[in-house]
Amino acid sequence: MRRSIATVSLSGTLRQKLEAVAAAGFDGVELFEPDFTHFPGMAGALGRMAADLGLTIDLFQPFRDFEAMPPGLFARSLDRAERKFDLMQAMGAPLMLCCSNTSPLSVDEPELAAEQLHALAERAARRGLRVGFEALAWGRHTARYGQAWDIVRRADHPALGLILDSFHTLSLRDDPAAIADIPGDKIFFLQMADAPLLSMDVLQWARHHRVFPGQGDFDVVGFYEQVLLAGYSGPLSLEIFNDMFRETPNRRTAVDAMRSLLYLESQVRQRLATRAAAARPDARAADVLQVRELAEPPAAPEFAGVAFIEFAADEATAPGLGMQLRQLGFRRAGRHRSKAASLYRQGDIAVIVNAEPASFARSRFELHGPSVCALGLRTPQPQAAQDRAVALRSQRHRSPLGPGEVEVPAIVSPGGNLMHFVDERLGPDGLFAADFVPDEDDDTAPDAGLRRVDHIALGLSLEQYDTWTLFTRAVLGLSLAESQELADPFGLVRSRAAADVARSLRLVLNASLSSRTLTARTVGRRGDGGVHHIAFASDDIFDSVARLRAQGVAFLPISPNYYDDLPTRFDIEPALLARMREAGVLFDRSADGDFLHIYTRAAADEGLFYEVVQRIDFYDGYGAANSAARMAAQAQAQT
Repeated sequence: MRRSIATVSLSGTLRQKLEAVAAAGFDGVELFEPDFTHFPGMAGALGRMAADLGLTIDLFQPFRDFEAMPPGLFARSLDRAERKFDLMQAMGAPLMLCCSNTSPLSVDEPELAAEQLHALAERAARRGLRVGFEALAWGRHTARYGQAWDIVRRADHPALGLILDSFHTLSLRDDPAAIADIPGDKIFFLQMADAPLLSMDVLQWARHHRVFPGQGDFDVVGFYEQVLLAGYSGPLSLEIFNDMFRETPNRRTAVDAMRSLLYLESQVRQRLATRAAAARPDARAADVLQVRELAEPPAAPEFAGVAFIEFAADEATAPGLGMQLRQLGFRRAGRHRSKAASLYRQGDIAVIVNAEPASFARSRFELHGPSVCALGLRTPQPQAAQDRAVALRSQRHRSPLGPGEVEVPAIVSPGGNLMHFVDERLGPDGLFAADFVPDEDDDTAPDAGLRRVDHIALGLSLEQYDTWTLFTRAVLGLSLAESQELADPFGLVRSRAAADVARSLRLVLNASLSSRTLTARTVGRRGDGGVHHIAFASDDIFDSVARLRAQGVAFLPISPNYYDDLPTRFDIEPALLARMREAGVLFDRSADGDFLHIYTRAAADEGLFYEVVQRIDFYDGYGAANSAARMAAQAQAQT
């Protein structure tokens, strides 16, 4: 399997882009012509530089406004093409992308388009080059792959083939099923791009909002499946126009790009295996699996909840974190056998405060202050979970161990925090019994009725939002809900929830579109961001709130107007409404159940806050309807 990426997909100079692409393990690049135009060297030098990095230049693009033009313009375009062919030969690029015409001077005559493309292909063939014709979604007369294939078929030249781009097909909601009927050897190149579902002009959508496969909402898996069923055997490539990618460090983007392709391949492999096992009349699925080297990482892990949440601290800040946890009803349950770390427990929740001077947590503390530095996730197959993550380009991590301590497979998640995969067979206490000495004499903090971690919300920079979207979907195997935009008094916050099927692991990804929101300020304190707030589940939220208030926990005050408005939106019993008003508890309802929740005040120096929730029946959301009330109250509490 050859994997490629268009240079337009990354930030930096052309040399920097090629270095990042090579470091991420790609085989080749699509050279975007403006990147070469501004390159301080000749075409031959570029070709040698790419070769020195182990890369091939698979495609030169784009060649515009060529087919179905009046004779005078057609002749000039042939001259243009010859100059591009000169460059391609010098740099070693075998294929040129010719995109469908957008000029108002072009005519809607497929036969003329085919005739002129035949002539272009003939010129290319004389030099040992090929031409691929691509339908732009905004092409003046040719916008769909079926139209482009009809023109290529009419032209009937061995050096002319079809270039397919998932964005141009899926953005028009064109059915890719007929791709499987195109001869595979006439598909010269494949470009993949995903995108969020947006209602906007397709050109603006294409130029600013494409993302890597797995980061958007298109059925890119189904598209790629049809291309393979056609018998395509060329490179799998990415062409992404995205404003944020042009700002993001290119090495990070290149890793995301490779992860997206490996994930895409693995998903298509599963589909093809299912087709082959079903013994469908066409045997193409089995044939493809035999000839294509599609990525096959270990299966996505199953999860059984959050094993622990670890905070980074130091000797000065650890006592304050411990006091905060005691206020929340946690008892200190032990001290680590070989590190300066304390364990706090309540219900099935475990929180570790790590102040070890030489540990990973300390390095995170020095960067970001007291903050969550690691998560432990329970899974029945921890080693396979780590192996999958590494196969999908996450970095393996190994912590130093003392005598008798349990080795837990771990990786570095996007942004630099650790994610540990804890063996479910250890049970709720096995890991802590091995690694911690029980604190027999501790302490008198009363339990607050918090039973488990309901969800963990991350505050991310915009450039990390898509990275985490792909990470949660590809590496962790979580399903993602639709993206929402939440109203903060100082801007909008983009939010998307991710969860496993059993709902034992829930993550909420938040990124601010403004620099003034609480989310943005939290991210600003922590570089690319991190845990924004932690939600604990209670079986009786009113009892938990009463206990927590008695222990000095300060909750976020909610406007009385909120409670006056609730009966206009929901049919709520007056007694329940009165209890919510008195306790400061928020309410949401779906077709599947009700949701009660309340937030603590955010610590002024940390930005982190906590949420207590109670799910009734089968409510599956996060109270997004109350986000504006929460963010307004937080803004007012800080004034």
